[in-house]
Amino acid sequence: MKLKFYKYQGAGNDFVMIDDREKTFPISTELINRLCDRNFGIGADGLILLQNDDHSDFKMVYFNSDGNESTMCGNGGRCIIRFANDLNVANDKMTFNAIDGLHHGVVDHDVIRIQMIDVNEVEDHDGYLFMNTGSPHHVEFVNNVKDINVYKKGKSIRNGAPYFEQGSNVNFVEVMPDHSLRIRTYERGVEDETLACGTGITAAAIAAYVKNLVDKNDIKVKAMGGDLSVNFEENNHNFVNVWLNGPAVKVFEGEIEI
Repeated sequence: MKLKFYKYQGAGNDFVMIDDREKTFPISTELINRLCDRNFGIGADGLILLQNDDHSDFKMVYFNSDGNESTMCGNGGRCIIRFANDLNVANDKMTFNAIDGLHHGVVDHDVIRIQMIDVNEVEDHDGYLFMNTGSPHHVEFVNNVKDINVYKKGKSIRNGAPYFEQGSNVNFVEVMPDHSLRIRTYERGVEDETLACGTGITAAAIAAYVKNLVDKNDIKVKAMGGDLSVNFEENNHNFVNVWLNGPAVKVFEGEIEI
């Protein structure tokens, strides 16, 4: 059969998007892995299905490029907001369900905004912080992020104690003189460095705020693939009204034989 697909990217984090409102997509780990393969398929960090939902504008189902359904993807969420708006499934303000619950989305010209889940626990360990922003994230602050071997060090942390098989995404973050952040991320499920990671950028911003490394909570973050920002409210060490903001655009669309 021929599969209609769309390709979107948010700060270089790229996704195969499928309009699956009729639930005709034949979900399989092997197929999704092949579609995301950059040599033998379309090529992407993940694949996202847009499905109907009884309680919101639509439902987001996200798979990593290894073919497995995964936890929340922030940039994928921003891309599906743009996708849903392009398909006229939703207006400029929308709600949708994902694996971690209900999200709000806003299309504001070139800026796509997604409300992330509340973060109620930030673990501050010796040398790193850990939290769940929809996906698990290990955050380390470094002096020269451009010099880090993200693949080697990130892979070691992702597979080592205390994460082991379950794993964690791993972020290396540098605080710049203007209090913006520079970030590089090793993503679990992609098993490599990606050009951006929305849940990781969210985690980095909150971690920097917790460590008093930034003096505001409207935090600019530069990833390898582009610039994003994070804003939130703090209430007794709980982080609420968390928003991730940045570009998300359609790259191309096509058909592929499956």
